[in-house]
Amino acid sequence: MARPYVRFVLIYLVYHLTEVSGHDHLLDGIYCGKANCYEVLGVTREATKNEIAKNYRQLAKKFHPDMHRGEKEKQEAGEKFKEIATAYEILRDEEERADYDYMLDNPQEYYAHYYRYYRRRMAPKVDVRIVVAVTITIISIIQYYSAWSKYDTAITYFMTVPKYRNRALEIAKAETKESQSRKTKKTKAQLKLEQDMLIRQVIEENMDIKGAYAKPEITDILWIQLIIFPYTAACYIYWHLRWLWKFTILKQPYGMEEKLHIIRKYLKVGKQQFDAMEDKEVQEFLDEELWIRENFEVWKSRKDEETKKALAENNKYKQYRRYIKQHGVGRMTFDDS
Repeated sequence: MARPYVRFVLIYLVYHLTEVSGHDHLLDGIYCGKANCYEVLGVTREATKNEIAKNYRQLAKKFHPDMHRGEKEKQEAGEKFKEIATAYEILRDEEERADYDYMLDNPQEYYAHYYRYYRRRMAPKVDVRIVVAVTITIISIIQYYSAWSKYDTAITYFMTVPKYRNRALEIAKAETKESQSRKTKKTKAQLKLEQDMLIRQVIEENMDIKGAYAKPEITDILWIQLIIFPYTAACYIYWHLRWLWKFTILKQPYGMEEKLHIIRKYLKVGKQQFDAMEDKEVQEFLDEELWIRENFEVWKSRKDEETKKALAENNKYKQYRRYIKQHGVGRMTFDDS
């Protein structure tokens, strides 16, 4: 039973290949179908883009439906016009023309031709570079807006802290009285609004906000970072080579910048988080000489003990430990509380 089946398959394949070769290796459903695109436009495969365009214009003018009167003539001309337009669309594009020439030269790659054709047809026509540029622009805008939103949140918070608000209020009142003496009187609402604006201005000018809530800089956005990346990379390499030369090879003493870098490395915190620390806390690190590994280990052990002691004396932490001891680690329910 197997031999007749194999014989049938072979006969079918031979017949199929013969049918394809009999139609000049052209395939239905792709490109110009069973017609040859070059023959449709009356040009050779060596024709230039100008020659193809010239023949297309002549044929399009000749077979345009508006150039014919009878209904049957219009219909026939319309079909011919579509065929001419299709051939021109294929041959005027260099990449699609290359795919078409490949099909003519390699008729045996039956399914590959369909794949090439529909892959190009279904692929997006938008330039990838434009998509990347637009994406980076959107990210940069969101990034810059988010940074300003964080900065505004920080300023609004400091305006509610009595220590900073009272100091700013004194300065703002003095400026408000001075401006009021020179100008016409204002309503209470106007004075309140002006006072809040002055308080905000005083805080912005006098507060050194660091870390993630610092005042945004245009150089922080993604677009600018990408533009200055070569410079940033060069600075990074220079910094590490300088460190290797000065402190590893020559064994020179550390400067302030180097000491803070080592301390931040030992603390395992990011630059923004480290910059956001209070000056008093940073000065404590320097006083303890935490850039020296042994000093840091001693300091860390002491801080861990202080933290454990503080937690042990905390009532909420005591309740939590008591619950864990009685019930184990799990979900707390209303019955347990």
